[in-house]
Amino acid sequence: MFIKLALKSLLNRKGSVVLTLMAMTISVFVLLAVEHIRYQAKENFAKTVSGVDLIVGARTGSLNLLLYSVFRIGSPTNNIAWESFKQIANNPQVKWAIPITLGDSHKGYRVMGTTKPYFEYFSYGNQHKLKFDQGSAFNQVFDVVLGSDVAKELGYSTGDAIILSHGLASTSFSLHDDRPFTVTGILEPTGTPVDQTLHVSLEGIEAIHINWRQGVKMPGNKMTEEQIEQLELKPKSVTALMLGLKSRMATFHVQREINQSVREPLLAILPGVALSELWQMMNILENTLLLVAILVFVAALLGLSAMLLSSIRYREAEIRLLRVVGAPSVFLFFLIQIETLMITIVSLILGAGILAISLAVAQDFLISRFGLPVSSNILSESAAYYALGIIAASIVIAIIPSLKAYSKAKINI
Repeated sequence: MFIKLALKSLLNRKGSVVLTLMAMTISVFVLLAVEHIRYQAKENFAKTVSGVDLIVGARTGSLNLLLYSVFRIGSPTNNIAWESFKQIANNPQVKWAIPITLGDSHKGYRVMGTTKPYFEYFSYGNQHKLKFDQGSAFNQVFDVVLGSDVAKELGYSTGDAIILSHGLASTSFSLHDDRPFTVTGILEPTGTPVDQTLHVSLEGIEAIHINWRQGVKMPGNKMTEEQIEQLELKPKSVTALMLGLKSRMATFHVQREINQSVREPLLAILPGVALSELWQMMNILENTLLLVAILVFVAALLGLSAMLLSSIRYREAEIRLLRVVGAPSVFLFFLIQIETLMITIVSLILGAGILAISLAVAQDFLISRFGLPVSSNILSESAAYYALGIIAASIVIAIIPSLKAYSKAKINI
């Protein structure tokens, strides 16, 4: 009886109810969207690199090492000697070691020198391995593998020739134009900094710097690509290295050994711990977005309360009729509460449904534009808590109009 009467009452005021429903739906959409995207971003951020037990670089801050080795942001304070890399890689506890060399770029995108095991062992997300959309890994000195964003934004495909720039500026006049690279592979999108990176071999990095001294190209001493490929190109140093260990139990032991190295000052960090520290620094922005969403919802709740209050003035005849047929005063109190609950539940269903559809439609756009893979499945424990909180808040905000109806019923005894 409650529900049937509340439904008819709402339909009788469908104009104001529809507007209130729209405001509530939008506020629910915004609140759930912010929370879902925040949670997904945090999950993806924490899994930017997975399967890597330690990241090693020159002694600096752990966040600085994480930023330049994983996110390609900033620059290292120093490099690691090649002999140190070999010593660490030969540690009995180390299963695999991936060297990384940074310092060059191409039209604003970072170039990373590495080895072929990078494509075999590096993983992201839930242990997802790198996969090729086109071509394969580099085999020759002047081969390059592109991240998906690089290929898409610059319109490259396998077989294209590209020229790398010396340094990290988006516009550079120091070009390695005498030794172009050929695109041999393009990686599938990962939603990580890999998408915005050009990958070449360590030999390729050495080859393009043969005639360079202190960042300046020296004239003369021209060598053909064939002559360069015959050379034994070994790096003198690398920027950082990623380690995979045979046993997770050995992680802290190996980390301590590296941090106490007497050969040169080194720093080994656990990527998961460093990523958590970095995310904590972004808490202000995260909480600000959540606060804005909550304020939008509170504004919608106040609008709902105002609509119910104003409607009571025009429902005096309805209240009087209910009292005549024997409805107690408390009946009017719960009638308003039921109306509020119905509006809130319908808003929740519509807001959640629109959000799920929007995320499903915008998935490819979010990945390609922002590198953010967001699941369209919004059902989660946090979403359930938010739904319960929304229902509870709407019941609380409806107490004022409910009491108003109750007092009107008391007067019309």
